[in-house]
Parts: sequence; structure tokens; C-alpha cells
Amino acid sequence: MADTAIYRYIPHHRTKERLSGEGAGPVHVTDQLPKGTTLARFNAWFAVKVTTSVGTMWCAYAFAALAFVSLPSAIISHSPVILVSWISQTFLQLVLLSVIIVGQNVLAAAADKRSEATYNDAVAVLHEVVKIQEHLAGQDKVLAGLVNKLETPHD
Repeated sequence: MADTAIYRYIPHHRTKERLSGEGAGPVHVTDQLPKGTTLARFNAWFAVKVTTSVGTMWCAYAFAALAFVSLPSAIISHSPVILVSWISQTFLQLVLLSVIIVGQNVLAAAADKRSEATYNDAVAVLHEVVKIQEHLAGQDKVLAGLVNKLETPHD
């Protein structure tokens, strides 16, 4: 029987990678950390530790308390410049730093969750497409058999 397939499936290179198990799973933060020198790994580790400790509301509260230590001096000075300076340079910079990091962590967690869901959806779609390809290949065989029967002369 000759090859009567009307369509030849050529999978996309990402589909081949996915089906072979290469690059399995979504990308994680740890995948992005340097793997080179000891110094590069230490610097990345240290930066993550500082960010995770400063990026807490408890740190924001501590910075606010620290900023309030110098508030009486700013008020006693009776200088609007010193008071504005205290608000902008002391309070806002110290407290907002931590609050912004906390907000970024919350937003990043939501983005990671969306990314994971999108990844899982893509894997499910790939699985469904492979099943559709298998179904179509089965139909091709049945159709080829029917065509063969029609082409074969009847005695």
C-alpha cells in the first residue's frame, strides 16, 4: 500500500523539546542566578538575602521608628526646610524603600502564579494537539484502507 497521507506532520522545535523532556518546567528565579565564580554566586546570594530582609513590613515599621527618632529635632528647628528635608530624605526614603519592595514581592508572586498557569495551560494544549495528531493519523489509516478497497477491482 502506497503512502496516501495527505498531510505530513512536522513538529515545531519547541514541541520536540517539550515532548522529549528538555527544558521541562517553568523558569524559576534560582535558574537565573549566576553559576560562575564563587564571588558572583556569593554576591547574588547576599543581594537576595538583603532584599528579602529589607522587603518586609517589619523592616518598614523599624525604619519608620528609626525615622521618628529624629523628628523632634526637625520640629524644634522651626525651619520648614529641615522639616521638608526630614519628611523626604528621612521618613519617605527609609519607609517607602521597604514598602515598595514588599509591594514588588506581592506583584512578583502574582506574576509567577500567572506564569505557572500559562505554562501549565501550554503543556495541556500541547498534549491535546498531540492527541489530535494521533487521532488524525488513525483516520488517515482508515481512509487509506477505504480508498484501497475502492481502487481494488471487484470480481
